[in-house]
Amino acid sequence: MAACWKRILTIFVAAQVLLVVNAFEEEDVPEEWVLLHVVQGQIGAGNYSYLRLNHEGKIVLQMRSLKGDADLYVSDMTLHPSFDEYELQSVTCGQDIVHVPAHFRRPVGIGIYGHPSHLESEFEMKVYYDRTVVQYPFGEASYNPEEMEANQKYSQSTEDESQDEESVFWTILIGILKLILEILF
Repeated sequence: MAACWKRILTIFVAAQVLLVVNAFEEEDVPEEWVLLHVVQGQIGAGNYSYLRLNHEGKIVLQMRSLKGDADLYVSDMTLHPSFDEYELQSVTCGQDIVHVPAHFRRPVGIGIYGHPSHLESEFEMKVYYDRTVVQYPFGEASYNPEEMEANQKYSQSTEDESQDEESVFWTILIGILKLILEILF
């Protein structure tokens, strides 16, 4: 009878240990994040693996190197981002996280780079949709990158025009003053 209780107690303790270990392995992610995909892969030293992100909205890329060291590069300008050409990056030795803003053009290119310090790197990347609502203090459309760029170009062109007009004015004025000085002296 004692052997039976001992076996039950051993199984119970083992189950508790497994529950604690699993609890530590699970990442704490905000409730607003919805898991869309889990991607696992291997990458050789100095090589890239490329992925394409088509989901709209704010996206969070959370990558963990299971073996070696994989780095994360993201771009909305090229589908093959690298350590020379990227908009966002995360190059830590542990967990890499990149927040892809909603205004990035789709598709977004994702480059996973195997660091040369390891012959091979294994990674697991979780792709989350971020449902958090950002409260803009000056309204919903207070920041629009395309609109800001267009406004900057317009303001630069009006500044250039006013400088040209001012330059012509001063050139004529100086010419008249020179003429008056020549007549007087």
